[in-house]
Amino acid sequence: MKAVIFNQYGSSNVLEYREIDTPKIKPDELLVKISATSVNPVDWKMRQGHLQLISGYNFPKQIGADLSGVVVEVGERVTGFQPGDEVYTSLNPVSGGACAQYAAVKAISTALKPTNMTHEEAAAVPIAGLTALQSLFDLGQIRPGQKVLINGASGGVGTYAVQIAKAMETEVTGVCSTANLERVKQLGADIVLDYTQVDFTQQGTQYDIILDAVGKQIFSNCEKVLKPDGIYISTLPTPENIFASAQTWLFPGKSAKLVLAQPNRRDLDALRDWIEAGKIQSVIARVFPLSDIIEAHNYSETGRAVGKIVCVVETD
Repeated sequence: MKAVIFNQYGSSNVLEYREIDTPKIKPDELLVKISATSVNPVDWKMRQGHLQLISGYNFPKQIGADLSGVVVEVGERVTGFQPGDEVYTSLNPVSGGACAQYAAVKAISTALKPTNMTHEEAAAVPIAGLTALQSLFDLGQIRPGQKVLINGASGGVGTYAVQIAKAMETEVTGVCSTANLERVKQLGADIVLDYTQVDFTQQGTQYDIILDAVGKQIFSNCEKVLKPDGIYISTLPTPENIFASAQTWLFPGKSAKLVLAQPNRRDLDALRDWIEAGKIQSVIARVFPLSDIIEAHNYSETGRAVGKIVCVVETD
């Protein structure tokens, strides 16, 4: 099969699209023929070497986490799936493997693809959608009637977070750039703030939940616009946010939390239910063939993509 690999940490130019062995599945796994994958910032941060303390120095390495495709083989201990099922999931981004024609995936972390989505749309969902869902539900304990602010509302995580928060009947404030104000309104945000004109941390409104989906703020800046028991959630584990999370865990009141999305069937099923009910859609910035993975990574690294970047896996 063809896959994207790299033999050293570095720029996007280290990526190669070439033949490697098709993976063999374990008894609890599925072999999936991948139709589409997507690019997440963690992919190129891993490629650049920012995670090398955990990714190590054994090469070659594969890349990619999100995938949507068709089951072609089922492990002997797996129930609930059969060849021909259309599924979606995410792999561990450190070990990668989704930027390929086939992948071995854990059945327990895989779900049936939303029936009203293409593979391209479904491949955009897992990491970003799970990050938004687990931030708001598991960490934020979101409830109807709350005030929720999404910083980075036009990005991959942000576009799903706005829709999920709105589906939960909260008052949603989205923060984005001038060019994306209308798009965030269309996703359902009640209030949209242009960060080039307004600093939400200096406004008078207080929020129950602040989800910093782009890691551009820190807890100490947001603390004054949180309600007395408000929760700040960040996708970026900076030293400041790690310290704030540890410190606020010890005391009642305002708290800081960090999210690291974990794929599981329950949450992927929940996302699928909302998608099929028409409450969540994927916002796709651009679609590339997987053979153009270098261009896809370069585009992601600009930080200007609205929604997700998707790669279509070509067949031989």
